[in-house]
Amino acid sequence: MENFIQHPIDWVTIGLAVIVLLLIIRTMLLSSRLKKLSRNYEQFMSGTGVDDLDRVIIEMKERLGQQEQGHRILKETVEAMGLLLKQKRGNIGIHRYNAFAERGNDLSFSIAVINDYEDGMVLSGLHSREQTFVYAKPVKAGQSEYPLTPEEKQAIALASQQEQPDGRSSR
Repeated sequence: MENFIQHPIDWVTIGLAVIVLLLIIRTMLLSSRLKKLSRNYEQFMSGTGVDDLDRVIIEMKERLGQQEQGHRILKETVEAMGLLLKQKRGNIGIHRYNAFAERGNDLSFSIAVINDYEDGMVLSGLHSREQTFVYAKPVKAGQSEYPLTPEEKQAIALASQQEQPDGRSSR
């Protein structure tokens, strides 16, 4: 046995043989793990009809991009509709009063129909015993090119203070 390991080249050969043996063991362990992963992957994908997971992920990413674009378009549409909604002429204020203090009741009226920017019109009806006169005046930003009576200003103020559907005042 003494003659067997006398040269340094013998030590190198033994060292290389041990390294090769360790690499073979490691290769077998990795092969076993790979087979286990392959079985798990096949179980995971069985019944899905999917052969290529990469393709599925790419398709999902493309669909996500399309959904994000659709969401952006919907958001822009909702914002545009919000602006249009503010321009509607749906705020109405009615103020009744007695135009002739010496006789009659609160049969005269002023009705303001405006949007959130106080653009619209105001109608006033002056009631007397024999007849009623109705006047219409355009309103822009709460003002008119025609003189507004205090009652018409009151009707505009009432219309401006209406509650919005979300619970806030329009002013």
